Amino acid sequence: MIIGFTGRIAAGKETIKHFLVEKGFVYMETSQVLKDELSRRGMELTRKNMQDLGDELRAKDGNGALMKLVLEKIDYSNNKDKHFILDSLRNAGEADYLREHADDFVLIAVDAPQQMRFERMLSRGKPHDPKTWEEFLIIDNRDYFDETNPHGQQVRDCMACADFLIVNDGDISSSIKEIERIWVEIEKRKSFNN
Repeated sequence: MIIGFTGRIAAGKETIKHFLVEKGFVYMETSQVLKDELSRRGMELTRKNMQDLGDELRAKDGNGALMKLVLEKIDYSNNKDKHFILDSLRNAGEADYLREHADDFVLIAVDAPQQMRFERMLSRGKPHDPKTWEEFLIIDNRDYFDETNPHGQQVRDCMACADFLIVNDGDISSSIKEIERIWVEIEKRKSFNN
């Protein structure tokens, strides 16, 4: 089984990831494919560079290009008995690709209010994240829906095709309850499909 995550920047996908890792899922940071390629090209690791590279790969090889690379990286065809978490799907074509090429694919969208996400982003302190509200708005708006580029960041459309949505605007215990509720639904699907 593969569970993919989509959602707004700093919405709280980490909480879900930890829950599923405890259930035995193997975590794959999909942006690692982009980070590796930026490094290979000698380019700075910034969110904008990762967005640009993702757009480039989707334009060249189709909107499922990143997921194709991720499935190759985890050697999915030889590891179908394992359960994987793939984070940060950014284009609905990526979800479509996984629905077509992976067994038991489930997509979970995570959202939270914009100001809350900005504060979370600042507190997590990732080096490639924007540091000001203005920089955050530029990256966040592009990530959510780049209307100028069908191969670009289309998180809005990706969230619209998700199987489940978590609005992560409360405390951690509220989020865990919602994750547990969704896990029960996923377990039912797994039982039905086996």
